[in-house]
Amino acid sequence: MLEQNYWLTTVAMPHGNGAPTLPERVDVAVIGAGFTGLSAARTLAKRGAKVAVLESETVGWGASSRNGGMVLTGMKLGVNKVISMYGRELTRRMYAASLASMDCVEQIVREEGIECDSARCGHLEVACKQSHFDDYARQVEVIAREFNHELRVVRRGELGAEIGSTIYFGGMVDDVSAGLNPARYVAGLGRAAMKAGAEIFEHARVENMQRESRQGEPGWKIMNSRGPLWAREVFVATSGYTGRATPSLQKKIIPIGSFIITTEVLPEALARELSPRNRMIYDSKNYLYYYRLTPDRRMLFGGRAAFFPENDRTVRRSAEILRRGMIDVYPQLRDAKVDYVWGGTLDFAFDIMPHAGQMDGMYYALGYAGHGVAMATYQGQKMAELIAGDKPENPFVGIPFPGAPLGMYNGKPWFLPFAGAWYKALDWVS
Repeated sequence: MLEQNYWLTTVAMPHGNGAPTLPERVDVAVIGAGFTGLSAARTLAKRGAKVAVLESETVGWGASSRNGGMVLTGMKLGVNKVISMYGRELTRRMYAASLASMDCVEQIVREEGIECDSARCGHLEVACKQSHFDDYARQVEVIAREFNHELRVVRRGELGAEIGSTIYFGGMVDDVSAGLNPARYVAGLGRAAMKAGAEIFEHARVENMQRESRQGEPGWKIMNSRGPLWAREVFVATSGYTGRATPSLQKKIIPIGSFIITTEVLPEALARELSPRNRMIYDSKNYLYYYRLTPDRRMLFGGRAAFFPENDRTVRRSAEILRRGMIDVYPQLRDAKVDYVWGGTLDFAFDIMPHAGQMDGMYYALGYAGHGVAMATYQGQKMAELIAGDKPENPFVGIPFPGAPLGMYNGKPWFLPFAGAWYKALDWVS
């Protein structure tokens, strides 16, 4: 078993087109070369802006290349919970944005000719308890009535047409969701941004930013590991890797580890038995598993095996946990060899919602909570339109952005073991 991101074995990543030294000034500095930042850079450059993308590592290095490649409708929270938080009208707009984000990804893939195995194969959520399945019918009714979007409930006796596992109490299908190869997609986004005229500077870790006017024009002096840069505007797109350079945002975001294993290539008959319709699949727990077939017929199986962000110890421990979980779901894979294991860091806000807007004068978008492939792409585009002077429809701008209770968080998630235990307890009693 290799401690290596399987997706990265399928693609040659671009390495930036920036000059050896940074330009003296740009219109917009984008911090982070993942889905959000590259989508924004592409949109801004197409509108004629001079854009520099500053990436502390390499293009797509973070969660954008390490995720399961699930392009999902909806949000992390259930619609009834979101309605209780924001009311029906704003929730309608949020749900509409989640559907529009699917079209956004599809349009970019088509326009830029990105070969990333993108397919509208739909997603399947499976119920770990009868009470979870009972809630599916209520969700389907609300989503149809309030958002004019059709989902389908799959009863336990019919579930064999969707998944080759007998441990679940039923499921819920959304045929609009998609799957893709995230490393190939983020590589394509990077090439598209550069083609549009944006410059990408790798190994340019931002250390601090401060207000500074140039020739009477307000802007930002950005100190980074490759030298200073002045920008009229700054867009922060760092998600789970948000750090000390933006302390106000860092205190709003919890970095949570997510880990994935992939098996050896499976026989075609076995792969078809495990996932007859090739869905993107995830279960109904808080401490959930998510899984799918890769385009070359490996079983990719991921989850919150360890809440802490990835390191050598958490990756190795997670491989053992996930393999046991995979065999619980699919006993057919007991003898399958696991070829790859890796981890990444997701960004959760304290209210488990996406957030976008301005803070301390900087633009930002983050907080995708594992639903980032589509929403991050969409938010990058919409925030770029806002920076360019448009007034795009974006219901996640301006919603309350809570921090930790009593201010008991400085960006270092000391409470993650307690949070993990709490969610496991919730899964047990719910």
